[in-house]
Amino acid sequence: MKARRFASVWDAIEPDRAEAANMKLRAHVMMAIAKAVESWEGTQAAAAKRLGLTQPRMNDLLRGRIDKFSLDALMNIADKAGLKVRMAVSRKAA
Repeated sequence: MKARRFASVWDAIEPDRAEAANMKLRAHVMMAIAKAVESWEGTQAAAAKRLGLTQPRMNDLLRGRIDKFSLDALMNIADKAGLKVRMAVSRKAA
């Protein structure tokens, strides 16, 4: 069996490129939110309230449970966290 190399873990485990791209974006936004939350002083409960989340949902976010969040939901949470998310779109390499 020949070893294959992938640009990211998502490329290796997702069945198609579109889903891998979605998961990469979700992972990046989720990590940025978690980093922002970690920089705030206060409790996890206070951070959850600030983001409009329940405590269990906040716990899911901070533990990286990516399957529990859509890209749309993460974008809304990022906005509440005071983050600006930018995305670049380009053509695929031939």
